[in-house]
Amino acid sequence: MKNSVVSIGSRFPAFKKKAVVSIEKGKEFAEISLEDNISKGLWTVMFWWPKDFTFVCPTEIAEFNNNYSEFRDRDTRLIGASTDTEFVHAAWRRNHDDLRDLKFPMLADTSKSLAEELGILEPNEKIAYRATFIIDPTGIIRWVSVNDLSVGRNVKEVIRVLDALQTDELCPCNWVKGEETLTV
Repeated sequence: MKNSVVSIGSRFPAFKKKAVVSIEKGKEFAEISLEDNISKGLWTVMFWWPKDFTFVCPTEIAEFNNNYSEFRDRDTRLIGASTDTEFVHAAWRRNHDDLRDLKFPMLADTSKSLAEELGILEPNEKIAYRATFIIDPTGIIRWVSVNDLSVGRNVKEVIRVLDALQTDELCPCNWVKGEETLTV
């Protein structure tokens, strides 16, 4: 199996998947789709992790949650995802102190169809790589980052790139929000 990660300028694949949105009894699950975000004119950051109940994954998920308001303030919806089931996601959230109060959905790609279409399915175990996609309000991928299974990502860098993309201007190396952009 050869990985061919979807890239910048491509339309993010349409999906409608179950997700864990709460740990409150009877309100745990909902179906979510990218179309929901597009119809509301929102940016989307979708980040994938390999497996629930592991070691690096909750550090990333908790850090995205710690920065949730940063994304919301930028009209951006966060979606976390893995190939585990919604029931595994719910159990993990209930049993991990850092995951109980998540403010974003945990998408369950149990068929692995979305991960496969994105080209982020690890060929041996058939689990997702640590991939992050920034998708604009029209459904176009504007940034992709894929880490190997053992390396966590930098959430502040995701926010920095989102800020740069939202300026729709030329942003130099190490640019951060509030600094001058480049003029031609």
